[in-house]
Amino acid sequence: MLEEYREIVKLLKKAKKTIATMESCTGGGVVNCITNIEGSSEVLTFSAVTYSNEAKVKMGVEKEVIDQYSVYSSEVADQMSYQISQFADSDYGVGVTGMLNCIDPKNCNQKKRNMIYVSIYDRENNQFYRTSIQVHEFVREKNKETVIQEIGKQLLTILRS
Repeated sequence: MLEEYREIVKLLKKAKKTIATMESCTGGGVVNCITNIEGSSEVLTFSAVTYSNEAKVKMGVEKEVIDQYSVYSSEVADQMSYQISQFADSDYGVGVTGMLNCIDPKNCNQKKRNMIYVSIYDRENNQFYRTSIQVHEFVREKNKETVIQEIGKQLLTILRS
């Protein structure tokens, strides 16, 4: 996984592009991987861990979108990636939301249990790249690792195209 993020930082530097993240269920795992790479300060503009709905709203996610689609949705992931890109004035924004092996009493849509929604916003092209990741492990840390690795793969695909 470290090699993927090393390549991401290298490609961003080469293209003179920046990235920002707004993470929920990954708890800052994506930005941790980025900042583990020397020189990442040249490409990382900002990161926020918005674990609660209230924090997402404070960062610009519309409460109405959360209410309509649930916090566990691609629509909210899109808002997260877009809003963090705007807030941080970055070329790419990464938004991650989902439920990892838990029951969430504040967000009762249990049909979305173990489904993670990822959105990467490309500001230059005004384009969203979306994916959803179904996790299966009982151990939360393994699920987070799987998601963070998949996000790395998706970022590499985008940056190489």
